[in-house]
Amino acid sequence: MNLTEFNQSDRCEQVSCPERSVSPAVYILLYVCSAAVVLLTVCGNFLVIISVFHFKQLHTPTNMLVLSLAVSDFLVGAVVMPSMLIWTVESCWIFGRFFCIIFLLIGGFLTCLSIYIIALIAVDRYLALSNPFFYLQTVTKRRMLTVINSIWWLCLLYNTALYYFNGSFMNSVMCPGECFFVLNVVCSVVDLVITFIIPLSVIIIFYTLVFVIAKKHATAIRELNNHTRPKTQKITSHSMKSERKAAKVLSILVSVFLMCLLPYFICSLLADVIDIQLETIQKFMVMLCLNSSINPVIYGLFYPWFRRCIKLIITLQIFQTDSDLINVLS
Repeated sequence: MNLTEFNQSDRCEQVSCPERSVSPAVYILLYVCSAAVVLLTVCGNFLVIISVFHFKQLHTPTNMLVLSLAVSDFLVGAVVMPSMLIWTVESCWIFGRFFCIIFLLIGGFLTCLSIYIIALIAVDRYLALSNPFFYLQTVTKRRMLTVINSIWWLCLLYNTALYYFNGSFMNSVMCPGECFFVLNVVCSVVDLVITFIIPLSVIIIFYTLVFVIAKKHATAIRELNNHTRPKTQKITSHSMKSERKAAKVLSILVSVFLMCLLPYFICSLLADVIDIQLETIQKFMVMLCLNSSINPVIYGLFYPWFRRCIKLIITLQIFQTDSDLINVLS
């Protein structure tokens, strides 16, 4: 959530808090819709967190990544999104400079964290499909948790260091009614490479490999189905189908994430080349935040286990004895 350097005085001349031009009914409707989006984001991701955390059958390395992404999305919904939507409705930042700095720090951290978790999901799916036996022996839940914990800390340290070494951040002019900060040229390039180019390259490369492997698996499954084979090979066919389905769902998750992410980063990249209004960047920031609302919907549409977990949670069956052992994958 940053802008590259441009003239501070010109920028402040562009910033103002206009009078509301919409009717009171539309104004109230905008706030109701904003509250609904925040509620969907918080509740949806909270259900994902409870599901993966509670049911032991879901304690797999891949689901640890899903859990981490849900926690990140939950924090976006609880901390970042309310301020962002109020800012959008009011067309003016009304929370002051200090809260703006906290808002930008947390927003930058969670954006960086989300894209690296998505990159890890791509690597995880590649390993699971390319060498299943190696994956089962090497990628354990404990090792995955260690990797995820390291990613959280590295993203936090990176964003803190970025803002600390960007001298113009804490001392820059922040015009009344705005909430942006200016990155110097060096920090802007570093942030673009680390936060966008590297993880995006990982995502594209590994999901291309996943697509190639999935096609090979599909061919192998067709060959198995054309002949009468022993039960062990039928089990292998079912396992391959399951892995392909998981890869398909997670590829949808990644595709939606990139659709929400790319406009903002492209806009930031072109900020020095073309004249981009602050309102345009603000809209792309909202679009980026909305990805956190979409993810639980994707789980609900494509993961039957998530729908079963929601039913068990809503009916309070998770408070029964040994409810964590309930089979939610059948």
